[in-house]
Amino acid sequence: MKSSNFKIGWKTILKLGFLAFLIAIPLYGLYFWYRLDEPMIIKSLPDPFILNNGTRVSTEAEWNLRRNEIKETLQNLEYGHLPGNPDRIEVTNLSSQDLGEGKILNTLKMTIIPNNSLPETNFNFTLWVALPNGTGPFPTIVKVSEEGTGSQEPARDQVLTRGYIYVCFNHIELDPDITGNDIIGPCQQAYPSYDWGSIGVWAWGAMRVADYLLNETWVNAPDGIPNVDPSKLIITGHSRRGKTALLAGAFDERFTMVVPNESGCAGAGSFLIQGYISETIADITSPSRFRYWFNENFTKFAGNEVNIPFDQHFLRSLVAPRLILSMEATEDFWSNPIGSQAIYEAANPVFKFLDKEENNAIHYRGGFHGFTSEDFDTLMNFADKMLLNKSVVGNFYMTPYNIEFPIYYSEPL
Repeated sequence: MKSSNFKIGWKTILKLGFLAFLIAIPLYGLYFWYRLDEPMIIKSLPDPFILNNGTRVSTEAEWNLRRNEIKETLQNLEYGHLPGNPDRIEVTNLSSQDLGEGKILNTLKMTIIPNNSLPETNFNFTLWVALPNGTGPFPTIVKVSEEGTGSQEPARDQVLTRGYIYVCFNHIELDPDITGNDIIGPCQQAYPSYDWGSIGVWAWGAMRVADYLLNETWVNAPDGIPNVDPSKLIITGHSRRGKTALLAGAFDERFTMVVPNESGCAGAGSFLIQGYISETIADITSPSRFRYWFNENFTKFAGNEVNIPFDQHFLRSLVAPRLILSMEATEDFWSNPIGSQAIYEAANPVFKFLDKEENNAIHYRGGFHGFTSEDFDTLMNFADKMLLNKSVVGNFYMTPYNIEFPIYYSEPL
């Protein structure tokens, strides 16, 4: 009696594979939508009020000590250390453009001289200053990056119409941003003893823009300084530039209001509360991606978040009691909108402790990754309300995710 061998032809295999694919799509879709409101919680969010000596902050003076400790932790383990201001900044007006209706666009070159004894060691970056009609003093928005780059919509006309000065600067002239390539840019070359990554460099550049706008003593600007209201200086940026804006605003108290837009991992998002398909430390510090944005120490927490001694509410809390508005998009899953709500809530006790809970704000819109005209309207509406005392309609304290985050501390009594 002959035995027959059972064989499956390639057409049958193809059909079975296609059937499995058709079954997998709806199953994955169901799992995906289930996970949208079910983040991975790695551990509870650490208490920002615990001093390095183990005691807990009880006074505002002790909080100021704790702020310095947090700054050192973040520089040592995440962004690297930032220098102080340079000895001199020379500002040259390259061109002026009449935009009509009394509005002007000036293109400037900022020359940074770190050490007056070595004036030949210097570097430049470009600044665009758009001025509204009027004499001022004006509220002012500083945006990290050139106007309308990447997933950012042009906003100059929109901002000027609302009566704000609008300042953009070319951050990548300070340090290049080329995925997978750690290029030592002119800023790092001029400060070789510092361990900062690109985000730290760019944030330091934003601080130099503030030097110019606020007419600090080390700035020489023969063509004059725009009439900026120093009590209404806003820093913003989108995505990686949002991370930059948050760092600059947290470390430099001259920025009255800080607005990171969809800044995600190492920005306003959480390392410890990870929404489905959100970017992680392992993703962002991959050598083929953006390791060069950070201090080398940060890489040891890739896939090891359980041992990280902080989360980004530490950075957010440094802004207190000043104004912060983080802006998020509900479908921008990679930027971890759930984790951003967790960080917002985790920073609230610090703002409460300083009696400025209303200065800690968050806003969500529908849609995907981008810096849109809607986002700029939200930014200026919040600034109009909080800085200009205007009557504004809008919800700046949105918490769309009904999740009990592991925040087991409150403000000191």
